Amino acid sequence: MKSNKTIATLAGLGAISISFAATPAQAGGVLKSAVNDWTGGAVMCEIVHQIAEREMGFKVKRITMPSGPGRDEAIRAGDLDYGCELWPSYSTTIQKYVTEYGGDGSMLKVSDSGVVGVSSYYVPKYMVEGSDAKAPDLKSWKDMNKYASLFKTLETGEKGRLLGCPTAAWQCEDNKRMELLGLNYTAVELGSEAAHWAEMQAAYKRGEPFIAYAWEPHWIHAALDLVKVELPEHSEEKWPATGWATDVTFNYANPKFAEDHPEMIELIKNFRLTNEMQAPMIHAIDVDGKEMEEVVDAWLADNESTWKAWLPATN
Repeated sequence: MKSNKTIATLAGLGAISISFAATPAQAGGVLKSAVNDWTGGAVMCEIVHQIAEREMGFKVKRITMPSGPGRDEAIRAGDLDYGCELWPSYSTTIQKYVTEYGGDGSMLKVSDSGVVGVSSYYVPKYMVEGSDAKAPDLKSWKDMNKYASLFKTLETGEKGRLLGCPTAAWQCEDNKRMELLGLNYTAVELGSEAAHWAEMQAAYKRGEPFIAYAWEPHWIHAALDLVKVELPEHSEEKWPATGWATDVTFNYANPKFAEDHPEMIELIKNFRLTNEMQAPMIHAIDVDGKEMEEVVDAWLADNESTWKAWLPATN
């Protein structure tokens, strides 16, 4: 789901109140956008930001914070105007705020983003396949306890070490899942997406056992040969004793902002990226080390016919 090269976290993990100078968000004015704390989601909104600034006369304040309740509260309060690529499985508040999920409508689902996400736990293929495989029967959560000793460390004692979601704000509930499923593991949070992937890559290079949270689409699956460990089928009622749902991600906005700026809502509604379109940009930022603004600028230059069709009719 989530670059740290061009993103700095500007808010804590709890409920967040954001204050800005009272500048009306009008043409030639200022928009306040939530920027996701993972590369794919940040790239999505950077495309919208650059189109809004270059083609529609806006200035965008890019506000990065951990995705979760604080961001949603800021959107519904009007401290933030809009955001991109919300993953429903990672939110405990859309059920309160988003009409399509049974909420009160104080947070607007604008449109599907085009990205469809899958999340699970993964192990390197060398652990489960081949003559030297140390865990050939590790196919699902039911098999994890059999191999817990392979993953234990000084940090986790007699329990296996699971590289869980990088931050608590993503609300993965990894340790609670271990408890509810009776799994002899401790989930460890490394604090950032960059640290998470670096840890996996280092262990992979050494040929060591590891089991880690990951999601698709992501460049990590091109860099490492990973195999999914199947989790119980997703259930809202049983969560977090289940896996994640397949996430049809969506773009969102403050309802009052939507009323006041239908031209921006039209742009966001028209805007759509697929997994295949997003993945090369993630790779360019996280692997090749390019700046996000540079990558998006190149994408816009190469795909003018695509994004010009997203512009509002009145533009």
